[in-house]
Amino acid sequence: MKSKNVYNLRAILAPHFSSTGLLVQENATGQRCLLSFLDAVLRGIGQVMLQNNSYAGVLFLAGIFYNSTLFGWAALFGAAISTATAMLLGVSRARIDAGLFGFNGALVSIALLYFLEAAIFTCAYVVLAAACSTIVMAALLNLFDARKIPVLTAPFVFTTLFFVMACARLGHLHSTSNLPIAGLPKIAIIEGVVTASTFAEGLFNGIAQVFFQGNVVTGILFAIGLLISSRVACAAALIGSSTGLIVAWSMGAAEPAIRSGAFGFNSVLTAIAMISVFYVLNISSALYGLFAMITTAVMFAAVSAVLEPLGMPALTAPFVIVVWIFVLAGPIFPKLQTA
Repeated sequence: MKSKNVYNLRAILAPHFSSTGLLVQENATGQRCLLSFLDAVLRGIGQVMLQNNSYAGVLFLAGIFYNSTLFGWAALFGAAISTATAMLLGVSRARIDAGLFGFNGALVSIALLYFLEAAIFTCAYVVLAAACSTIVMAALLNLFDARKIPVLTAPFVFTTLFFVMACARLGHLHSTSNLPIAGLPKIAIIEGVVTASTFAEGLFNGIAQVFFQGNVVTGILFAIGLLISSRVACAAALIGSSTGLIVAWSMGAAEPAIRSGAFGFNSVLTAIAMISVFYVLNISSALYGLFAMITTAVMFAAVSAVLEPLGMPALTAPFVIVVWIFVLAGPIFPKLQTA
């Protein structure tokens, strides 16, 4: 008859669920390692919205699959490739388990399949790009850690722009109509009538567009995923999307752009970062975060105009730039408390 200590040891070593996802002991092997890898991949998908939570990752993935099976597999595949690359190169388990080497790969894969026609060469290109996002992530972590600057989705932005621009010299890769038409920036013309329906759809489309998804149901599933992970993060996302909508509307953006959430998704990410991740929530940090959200919506217009001559999208560059600036400025403001 086996001793009670043996059963206790097995219970300790067995995978079990926590409030944020699956927990597996470091000395686990076989099936447990596979479960640990899957959990890291799901956390990587959750980390796109700064959530170290595999349950949120599952809801995000469900939302993507609801809108597009292709993009759903792309997110899963990209996160797996970038995470596996980090593991093969010996990245610390803590960083891998937190999903920090999965989210950029997920976004890169979706972006390339969004901007490039699906083909066998494109799939190989996606694998290379997702793996490269891990290298860029490591480089920026090494560069920024000493200054306590968050890397955010900068590896996704740099990798995607690099790989999309390279297609101009690669004959087997063809862009889709989703890429902006290259040309000098034109003066915007107010188009369409903004209605309550515009705001209702734009609110959740703004959250969905974080993963390049223009679907209200997808946005709702993303919001539920955030709610499971953090009520503050969910509220921040809704406020961020609303702020982007209001800024775009007040400054005369076209109704289709407002409805699609184009001006909202960067502000969603900024709101989550500033309100629920980097600062303790109080009146000062809330106002500071609101200022950052408004600035992000304007920055989206600016970055889009700058990249228009190249025919390149702004992606999440506005979010990255604004949060970098606001985080670097934070220590000068004594009323802000870092989390």
